Amino acid sequence: MAGAAQREGRVVSATLNILWKDLLIEWSTRSRTIALLSFAYTILLLFAFAVGPDTAALRQHASAYLWLSMLLCSTLLLDQTMRIEFESGAMERLLLTPVHPSAIFYGKALSNTLQLWVVGVVCVPLIVVICDASFVESGLMLAMAIGLGGAGLAAPGTLYAAMTAQLAGRQLLLPLMLFPLVVPVLVAAVKTTSLVMMGDPMDQGGSWLALLTCFNMVYWSLCGVLFGRVVDA
Repeated sequence: MAGAAQREGRVVSATLNILWKDLLIEWSTRSRTIALLSFAYTILLLFAFAVGPDTAALRQHASAYLWLSMLLCSTLLLDQTMRIEFESGAMERLLLTPVHPSAIFYGKALSNTLQLWVVGVVCVPLIVVICDASFVESGLMLAMAIGLGGAGLAAPGTLYAAMTAQLAGRQLLLPLMLFPLVVPVLVAAVKTTSLVMMGDPMDQGGSWLALLTCFNMVYWSLCGVLFGRVVDA
């Protein structure tokens, strides 16, 4: 029991160290974060221009625009963070250290999740402005939707980004592999966000959040197990 506890402690410590390293890298290269947020804003503005001055349509589909923006931003974010690790040789050196591969995965996935949360939080005010959206239900439900939805994108995205990091045409392969897998997460996140903005008279929000939680449990557990085999291949 003591040995198992020590191993778990080392995994948690390594996970936090990798998370801290990634956050420091992102903080030192803030231009990438600014570019990512600018890309998200551009996508939202393009959706608004495509629909035109139809306020009712913009308000009705505001949640879909928000999550499509986060989905497209996630592919850029995931590709960048994993490509840096492989091109600099950092991933190879991490694998040579006495660190369990799952610690590497969870550290990277948590870092990507935090950055996706930032994108989601920053995009909400723009959605309110350009789509004339309002929050009928509690803002806590919206926060939970962004939190669980961002985590549901980050976990499989981190795994697939590691899988395609050294392949030619990875910018195309990553979304092709990732998008079909995260469709259930997107559907649940869009529906929950829509209920927050349009109203939830039948109290469905809790069920959609529970579904998001279940998908996160599956993604985060399976991807953590498979990550070691992916990076060793």
